[in-house]
Amino acid sequence: MIAYLDCSTGVSGDKLLGALIDAGLDPATVSEAVASMGLGNIVVRAVPCTSGSIVATGVTVTESGAPRRNYGELQELLLTAEVPEPARENALKTLGMLAEAESQVHGVAVEKVHFHEIGAADTLVDTLGVALGLHELDITELVASPVAVGGGTVVTEHGELPIPAPATALLLKGMPVVSGSVGGELTTPTGAALMAAFATGFGSIPPMTLRRVGTGCGTADLGMPNVCRLLLGEAETGDPGHEDIVVLETNIDHLTPEELAVAADRLHEAGSLDVWQTPVVMHKGRASTLLSVLATTATAPRLAERIIAETGTLGVRMIPAPRRLVERDVAEIETSLGKARFKTAYLPGTGRVLRVESDDASRIAAGHNMAVDEAARLLEQDAARATGVRPLHTRPDPEREE
Repeated sequence: MIAYLDCSTGVSGDKLLGALIDAGLDPATVSEAVASMGLGNIVVRAVPCTSGSIVATGVTVTESGAPRRNYGELQELLLTAEVPEPARENALKTLGMLAEAESQVHGVAVEKVHFHEIGAADTLVDTLGVALGLHELDITELVASPVAVGGGTVVTEHGELPIPAPATALLLKGMPVVSGSVGGELTTPTGAALMAAFATGFGSIPPMTLRRVGTGCGTADLGMPNVCRLLLGEAETGDPGHEDIVVLETNIDHLTPEELAVAADRLHEAGSLDVWQTPVVMHKGRASTLLSVLATTATAPRLAERIIAETGTLGVRMIPAPRRLVERDVAEIETSLGKARFKTAYLPGTGRVLRVESDDASRIAAGHNMAVDEAARLLEQDAARATGVRPLHTRPDPEREE
């Protein structure tokens, strides 16, 4: 699923989370995740609101006592959250970016960053909630408009600061920004951290078949609609089933296998469609590795820069590569072993088939002390009975083997 975020009146954690809830994220999923960290006294509510005659969804977060927490304490809380691992990793990534920015701005060690903006319950809920929302709605690409930051000054517990606030400005480095049509703080540090963690490209609305629209509402009165809109759909090309992508590649002979593996993992986390390595022989018979990254046309320039930064290579080849895609979707299905996500696809000459997501099969197998292939077989059998769609691969039933 591809998504486009309109940041013309800025972005904050509550506005983006509200847009995801408005687009289909169950707010109970967020509340349950928060409660799983032992924070049952935090109450998360999705509330209908109207801003400048536009109906949207707002998010309120309350906590009795509202204790201050440092970055280390938030890390420990997130590590106990009962959420899909990708959502946990992305929430930790976002909070890490926010803590690092505040550390640089205020000259405090990252582990000791301890103040309202990062310690408040709403920041914890916003970062985890957005990570969950992107995961649950299967948003793999998030394109955004230029980010409106506002103007003037804002009063914080660090004093009166210029807009964008120093941490916000640091987090927005490399992104297109505009002042916006009104003053005040339009983009918060949390909002900027979420953009740094999740935005895969910037510009106009990408071609898509629109499926859902979510509108999140902020609390400030701007004299105009204080909302951000999220458009969700499938990427659209001129020829249905075909997509223009880019293969980025470079030859690497100066990194150890361990260093190259770390670089590949970081490129995967940065939003690439795929990353792989191929042994090659360069000039003078020198053994080398061809590092290849698959990217969308929107993310290719940014990922090419990231390859250079991660590997120190002196050049990256950018090769247009149109590809043929089958009709596919992702659905979450309740099974006898718990909820799991399944990819369904229509294969020419075969019909519709399904396959369990490997991450979910691994997670469920570990929780039930089962082999992964056994868990996958049972999950796909349950899903086939529930949907009438047969599994892509027929797995042997060990109970029927002699």
